[in-house]
Amino acid sequence: MRGHLAADALSPRARMLCDAMTAGFPGPGDLRALRAAVASGSGREGPAVASVSDAVADGVPVRIYDPAPGRAGRPLVVYLHGGGWVMCGLDTHDATCRSLALAAGAVVVSADYRLAPEHPWPAAPDDALTVLLWARERARALGCDPGRVVLAGDSSGGNLAAVTALRAPELVAGQVLFYPPLDARMDSASVETYAEGYFHTAAHMAWYWDAYGGDPEHPHVSPLRARDLSGLPPALIVLADCDPLRDEGLAYARRLAGAGADCTLQLHPGVFHGFLGLPLPAGAAALRAAGSWVAGVEGRHPPTSRA
Repeated sequence: MRGHLAADALSPRARMLCDAMTAGFPGPGDLRALRAAVASGSGREGPAVASVSDAVADGVPVRIYDPAPGRAGRPLVVYLHGGGWVMCGLDTHDATCRSLALAAGAVVVSADYRLAPEHPWPAAPDDALTVLLWARERARALGCDPGRVVLAGDSSGGNLAAVTALRAPELVAGQVLFYPPLDARMDSASVETYAEGYFHTAAHMAWYWDAYGGDPEHPHVSPLRARDLSGLPPALIVLADCDPLRDEGLAYARRLAGAGADCTLQLHPGVFHGFLGLPLPAGAAALRAAGSWVAGVEGRHPPTSRA
């Protein structure tokens, strides 16, 4: 079943990819099979980057991508990978981070945060905050402006980026959220419309939330539940039209704008959740646009954090 649409909303190319991916992807609940599936698909080669190195950020493994070593004053992106908080890592998102670093002319620090259910909430957001603090302290050594640190992430990583911006808004110059889950209650219309038939199912998302843990009403679990979004840094929210999470992203964009935040929304028609890393024109366009947005982020130089 493909939701409740009379006609398929995906482009022909997206539909072909969606069906092929769905056929080889395990259902929710089998963690070992899910992790094996994403690991087997992590070999996509990304573009060459001048410098790629691994490090440890106060206990959290990270990978650092520098497209032009020696330059100063550049943005610094802390990237948080997707995977329902239960799977994926540095290798699965290597190509995306390479592409973003080149598109933005920025250093990208990709965080290998702890995964649920072995490490339930708040392990992942605590690791994300740790990497943000570590990266900001080393920004000048990396040739970056410590006032131009941007949080970015896809899917569950987008949730972590939004949560980290809520926790430490003074330390963040921008946030890039690719199709993030933002409300554990999952009560938006798009959850029903795209529940099945568009790769990322409502059943998978519900299982990811359960495995992740935490109070669904807590703003550091469900950022859309936060009472006050004022004072947050500028945001770029990138959504897929055929995605159970679409309406959460739209609602968050409205709330950010209503709270006075500078929010740019990009809604890509004819594609499904996860399109950023797929061989689709929309994925390449979204990465280029995100790179341009990051390159234009202005610096914030607060004295302290209230995280």
